[in-house]
Amino acid sequence: MQSIDRAMGVVKLLVSRSLEDGLSITELSNECGLPVSSMHRLLKSMSTHGMIQQDEKTKRYNLGNVWLEYGLKMYDTMDYISKIRPEIVRLMEETEESVYLSQPMGTESLITERIDNEKHAIRVFDQLGSRIPMNIGAANKSMLAFMPTGKAKKIITSLVPQQEQQAFWELLEDIKKQGYAISHSERTEGTSSVAAPILNLFGEVQGAVSVGVVSYNLTDERLKTLIDCVKETSQRISLKLGYRDSM
Repeated sequence: MQSIDRAMGVVKLLVSRSLEDGLSITELSNECGLPVSSMHRLLKSMSTHGMIQQDEKTKRYNLGNVWLEYGLKMYDTMDYISKIRPEIVRLMEETEESVYLSQPMGTESLITERIDNEKHAIRVFDQLGSRIPMNIGAANKSMLAFMPTGKAKKIITSLVPQQEQQAFWELLEDIKKQGYAISHSERTEGTSSVAAPILNLFGEVQGAVSVGVVSYNLTDERLKTLIDCVKETSQRISLKLGYRDSM
């Protein structure tokens, strides 16, 4: 029982400090009141189970991907059904377009939900479970823009050519200021997407909600309507997940 209590203490600490670029073993030891030797054994065990992960360069610790895996397995729980799905169904009905829910997974995102408007003769279609590099598409850029700088930097450095990184950072700054992202023909020719991030109780990027449309009939007025609808939806979902600051 003591080991479980200690492990959960580490998890809670990493969650509370998630906006930072991880914690060192010394910082974890001091915060948790454990000797470094005991903390090393605990972290080794937690790492084996995917609960935490260590950056090879900085040697600092963060939460492991197993928590996202467990979260996805809770996909159909009451929390998801009651808080998120009704909002994206509502967005589909408001826009009469395909609506997507994406979640970050390292240097990629995963499409975890798609709501189609069956009455729409022509619609954008991306397959559930598709993995998309984080530097591509409105949904991914909206998530990157709201991630901690250190975390976003690692992703951008690994995906974006060095000569393009400055312009990419400037784009992300604009996205964060306006609270949404737009992409045109980035993944599929002739399609556009509008997206906004979803933030949780801790201010972390939980995912992004996006609308995919065919570009040929996308007027400025229509685009403004889509932006307003997507932003309002992302804000409502974020509020339901406990986020309280304005985006």
